[in-house]
Amino acid sequence: MYLSKEPVMTTSKNNEVLYILIFKTNIELAEDLKLVGSYLEKLDDIKDWHVDREDIDKVLRIESRYDNTHQIIKTINNAGFFCEELN
Repeated sequence: MYLSKEPVMTTSKNNEVLYILIFKTNIELAEDLKLVGSYLEKLDDIKDWHVDREDIDKVLRIESRYDNTHQIIKTINNAGFFCEELN
């Protein structure tokens, strides 16, 4: 798993430079994913996101145009979930 906050080139059509941001959460259920998705949709910088609900840390992986770590943590907390950056 790539845990750096250095921008990486994606394999998208336009080869945008994106940050890979990794977080520990308590997102567990399919319903949780829907709720989190509705909050993350409001952040224009996010290109893609995924939660590994099988992992003990319920890892949230986000591809973003900017390092908006604090905004993402606040957004996930506002949705009612725990979220902290994994280094």
